[in-house]
Amino acid sequence: MNNRGEFSTRIGFILAAAGSAVGLGNIWGFPTQVASNGGAAFVLVYIILAFVLAYPVLMAELIIGRATRSNMVDALGKITGHKIGRATGVWGFITVSLILSFYAIVAGWMISHCIEALFSFLGQDAASQWLITQSETRNLLFCAIFISLTASIVVGGVSDGIEKWSVRLMPTLFVIVGILILYVAMQDGASEGMRAYLLPDFSKITNPDLLISAMGQAFFSMSLGVGTMLVYGSYISKNENLPSLGVSVALVDIGVAILAGLLIIPAMYVAMHNGVTIFNENGVLIEGSNLIFAVLPELFNTMGDIGNLVAFAFFALMIIAALTSSISMLEVPVAYVVESKNVARTKAVWFIAAAIFLISLTLIFNFDWLFGLVVSLTTEYSQPLLGLVLSIYAGWVWKRNEILQELKNGNEAAEHSFFWRVWPWYIKFVCPVIIIVMFVRSFF
Repeated sequence: MNNRGEFSTRIGFILAAAGSAVGLGNIWGFPTQVASNGGAAFVLVYIILAFVLAYPVLMAELIIGRATRSNMVDALGKITGHKIGRATGVWGFITVSLILSFYAIVAGWMISHCIEALFSFLGQDAASQWLITQSETRNLLFCAIFISLTASIVVGGVSDGIEKWSVRLMPTLFVIVGILILYVAMQDGASEGMRAYLLPDFSKITNPDLLISAMGQAFFSMSLGVGTMLVYGSYISKNENLPSLGVSVALVDIGVAILAGLLIIPAMYVAMHNGVTIFNENGVLIEGSNLIFAVLPELFNTMGDIGNLVAFAFFALMIIAALTSSISMLEVPVAYVVESKNVARTKAVWFIAAAIFLISLTLIFNFDWLFGLVVSLTTEYSQPLLGLVLSIYAGWVWKRNEILQELKNGNEAAEHSFFWRVWPWYIKFVCPVIIIVMFVRSFF
């Protein structure tokens, strides 16, 4: 177990964990939720809920991971002392593998649109049209490319793979976002988008559905419940103060979501100024894949040649956001196979990557009925239930003195900290109730 690997620097872990949390949902879901639900008032509620719901569960995963120095299956087996714990770990890595299988398809679309912008700039119209037209061939090719990119990073291990690339990709993401924000802000219509995003409308935040949506956004945006943070936690040095590390990860994740809003919402209003439809038939801002693959490309088309360069930068940003999440997802099953089955890392990575690609292939050939079903089963049902079980394990099953001893590794005075006075009862009583409310709401 001494050869497991470890993050070599604090900033390396923060960027890797924040990269895991920063995914496509931060960029295509959060901004339109904000603009449709009270602007800056929603942002305030989201930040509060990120710390009252997501942060405690994030800390549960990090503490379990570092205390056990194990993959998800072995870690949950150790703290529960029971096969049920190990079964939960297996459930987690199956869930995260299924999420990665559809995530890779969507990320493949990002790659094809990024390349299309380049081909369009060069006047290769036939190739450009093929790259943005839905087809099984295109989807298979670019899904395979994305999974190969992910695997090639994870093969390097913790410090030479995950950390090395996270400290390169995350700053690149910030630079691209910053440049695009400045460019979009100078376009006609952007100021109206800024007002929709930044002016608070507190009348909307008393809506119970809105509050629960904000809870869901906070919980899922930090990629909780599926073991990514638990596995990353197992690679943290024993000298680090875990609660402060967790705060850093949460702040970076929130920061990226807010920056994405400063880019996406003004861009949508610029699109509207240029004659592009940005509201659906119910008067709600378009979000999700329709926003990314329909509304924004139409905007880029209205910009002339510079639009191709803006499109290239935007889809490069989306690829980076997807890649920093996918490497953490792939590491969950890889860590299990390497540690529990004694398989060499290179062989384990490519074997699991191939297996996930086969699942993606099945989704591509049965797209109309299977893709949405897998997305729904994993993100709406399996992920919150896993988060609930992890809260129960940390709050009710794992011995409090063992948790405290782990926290003391990075902070001798942990017993007298504000975190220790609040977190144990909070993860025991409050988090399970909130997650159950979210889960029940998803049925209605």
